[in-house]
Amino acid sequence: MSYRMRWCLLGVLDAFVVSTVIVLVYFNLLDFSVAESDHELLRSLPYVCGLYILVTLVAFSAFGVYRKIWEYASIGEFYLLFSATTVVGAVVFAINSIISNLWALYVVPRPIYLFIWVLATIALLGMRIGWRLLRTSLLKTNEGDRILIVGAGSGGALLARELKQVHHVKGHPVAFIDDDRSKHGLHVMGVPVVGDRHSIPAVVEKRNIQQIIIAMPSLHSEEIAKIINICRETSAKVKTLPRISDFLSDKAPIHQVRDIRLEDLLGREPVKVDLAGIAEYLRGQVVLVTGAGGSIGSELCRQIVKFAPAKLLLLGHGENSIYEIELELRNNHPEIHLETLIADIQDRKRIEQVFQTFEPSVVFHAAAHKHVPLMERNPAEAIKNNVLGTQNVAECSHLFGVSKFVLISSDKAVNPTSVMGVTKRVAEMIIQSLDRVSDTKFVAVRFGNVLGSRGSVIPIFQRQIREGGPVTVTHPEMVRYFMTIPEASQLVIQAGAFAEGGEIFILDMGQPVKIVDLARAVIQLSGLKPDVDIPVEFTGIRPGEKLFEELLMNEEGLNPTRHDRIFYGNPVDFDVHNLHQRMEQLKELSFAENEQERNDLYIRYYLGVLVPTYKCDADKRVQIERLIPELMKL
Repeated sequence: MSYRMRWCLLGVLDAFVVSTVIVLVYFNLLDFSVAESDHELLRSLPYVCGLYILVTLVAFSAFGVYRKIWEYASIGEFYLLFSATTVVGAVVFAINSIISNLWALYVVPRPIYLFIWVLATIALLGMRIGWRLLRTSLLKTNEGDRILIVGAGSGGALLARELKQVHHVKGHPVAFIDDDRSKHGLHVMGVPVVGDRHSIPAVVEKRNIQQIIIAMPSLHSEEIAKIINICRETSAKVKTLPRISDFLSDKAPIHQVRDIRLEDLLGREPVKVDLAGIAEYLRGQVVLVTGAGGSIGSELCRQIVKFAPAKLLLLGHGENSIYEIELELRNNHPEIHLETLIADIQDRKRIEQVFQTFEPSVVFHAAAHKHVPLMERNPAEAIKNNVLGTQNVAECSHLFGVSKFVLISSDKAVNPTSVMGVTKRVAEMIIQSLDRVSDTKFVAVRFGNVLGSRGSVIPIFQRQIREGGPVTVTHPEMVRYFMTIPEASQLVIQAGAFAEGGEIFILDMGQPVKIVDLARAVIQLSGLKPDVDIPVEFTGIRPGEKLFEELLMNEEGLNPTRHDRIFYGNPVDFDVHNLHQRMEQLKELSFAENEQERNDLYIRYYLGVLVPTYKCDADKRVQIERLIPELMKL
């Protein structure tokens, strides 16, 4: 309805209400009987009605009363109406006083104006309150889910109001949960507060709740995670309001309810970055990201463009993934100068060409083979990519005067049991050896698993659920550290700002998570019941895996940085001459064209010589021990 139509409709209704009130006041004073002596007073009735209606319409228009949508009215709208009616009463009284004093026309007893003001205010407010009640009680039905709201504060009250008023929303609030005991037994928006978080399972069962909405956007993430875990004990669907940080950054409006995400279960606050420090080393620079089409590489690109680099180089081996991130960045950040480079980091000449042509000043090296079981079966390829590829990019960074080089490493590099993990440790050693002789500041950033990355367990679980199960977990005691891809990428960029050369930065990954618990959470967040709708099966530990990962070697220690989520370890001494010698042997073995099975054993042996903490599986150790006499001759 347009403003003009609303003005006409409400103006007619207000005129009717005001005239009715005035007539009632007059006849009430006359005891609803008109004596001959009262005729003079009655002659003023049309005048008072006309004057009051005219002033009311003018004042209500001036105050913006007709611009309000009264079905959503709150205290502010009602106070505005009260103010407008008060002004109307005062203006009408003043006009009548002037007219009666100057021309002695229509002398009206003063109490009449007082009675009209009081009753007109009540009637006009009552009409609007009645309309709001009609909208909320008659047009909004109790169809849809029975909803339990966790949090009886402002967020919960806002949500309850929306659920009760918006007629197209299928669902209605049945009860509130709040840890503040002073609220228990009270009602918010007509909905009772029935207990604290620990009573959620009982309330869900007793009140037949189908949906739980956590409405505490300002609560600490760790507490939200605890509440989610309690809610998971029920069969109800669980949703939440966005965090305060989300709607302050325009990621989500405060009233928008969303599904629980896996990152909510991690219970960590969003990353805070030193914008000034990051901008200082990225703004106006040529930045190269290798593996730019991968999970971490592409997110690094999304974060880097926020700091206005002079040019961003997207380097990757897979053309489709590079094309996709290029399209996304050009669409979202048309002001950024992008260069897309299809290149294999194993190709030294091509990498030299890239550095010579574009002269990058900051390098983020995210390209790597990361899949543990695959690298166990293909150790030569892990050497080519993770070791020799890193050597190519790092040495070119040194030769062409890059200021900072940041290697994306892994917690699997600590006391490695897999080929993938030990090659990442060798990559760390390569950049630390270069840092000793180079003006380039070489650093590595070590972290654990990221939710949703390629090769992560989460997409595998989701695919298994879509296929009807079972969801497979290797071992009931398997635990891993997890963080989100944006979280990891932001901390990597932040660590680069702290780089002085030679450090291995370790990201705070929070508490380790049992993989079986994560599997059951994914099933529940899909609206299904673990071990009922979708079975969980254990398949046994795969080659190269271990039950838990570590972020730090004993001899590295742990030192704080200026960021409470980033630490660094002390460099571990190693023989650089031995590193170069063994890398030559590994290079020769990885490109050998015959006796691949025997060469794979040789590769594992030399990796063990290079990284003494590396322990391959028992079968491979037995085979290697048989070859030691032959290896000693080489």
